[in-house]
Amino acid sequence: MDDLSVNSIVDGLSTKFLGKPVFYYASIASTQPEAQHMARLGATEGTMVIADVQTAGRGRFDREWITQPGSGLAFSLVLRPYAWELPQINMAVSLAIVKGVEASAGLEPTIKWPNDILIRGKKVCGILIDSETEGASLAHVIVGIGINVNFDPSIHPEIANIATSLSKELGREVSRVKVLQAILKEMERLYGEIRLGSEAVYQDWKARLETLGKHIRVRSGERVEVGWAEDVDPDGCLLLRRDDGTLLVVPAGEVTLRA
Repeated sequence: MDDLSVNSIVDGLSTKFLGKPVFYYASIASTQPEAQHMARLGATEGTMVIADVQTAGRGRFDREWITQPGSGLAFSLVLRPYAWELPQINMAVSLAIVKGVEASAGLEPTIKWPNDILIRGKKVCGILIDSETEGASLAHVIVGIGINVNFDPSIHPEIANIATSLSKELGREVSRVKVLQAILKEMERLYGEIRLGSEAVYQDWKARLETLGKHIRVRSGERVEVGWAEDVDPDGCLLLRRDDGTLLVVPAGEVTLRA
């Protein structure tokens, strides 16, 4: 088991602001509400809340996210983007995880629209992005990330067939600290590209989507749409070509997707 601590994280972290300061917890209910609380109290952009264990971690749609001691990365970051940058935050986060895992573990994840990270078709990472406004202005964004690093999904029958981990794919343990540092480095760089108005993040994210070209089902509440995942627009919306030939623009919000 690697040593996940404030000192191990900070030592060798090359970012200018992302992941700084870091607040580490051996155990916490969830890093997301803690980071949200800090943001409301004025936490600086880049502040990170990270835990070895989450007892009530959640993903999209409030689904449980399992975190065992020494097995994964569970952290939340405080960002303060401009409102116009918000659509590409999801792209930058997803892309940073893919590139960070490539650099630190040598694996090649893909992205299932809108932001599930997969390796060989199985989920290795979940992303939760919460935003809060003050009046008409965007106050802050909390990016929550959960990554299965040294985790054995086979001991959890309910996810054994749909989840994987970096260690399972490699057949050896992986340094959580190195994975974290690589992701933060990539995320800070990509965040900077968004600020400059570059379309590179959108184009690179689009190129990593394994969803495009597939015949899929999209569910939003009780509504189900079926068709071909034709494209994604610069706001991250999926362009679904229905079987009758009409085109549907699907926002990257409260939807589930099935192949």
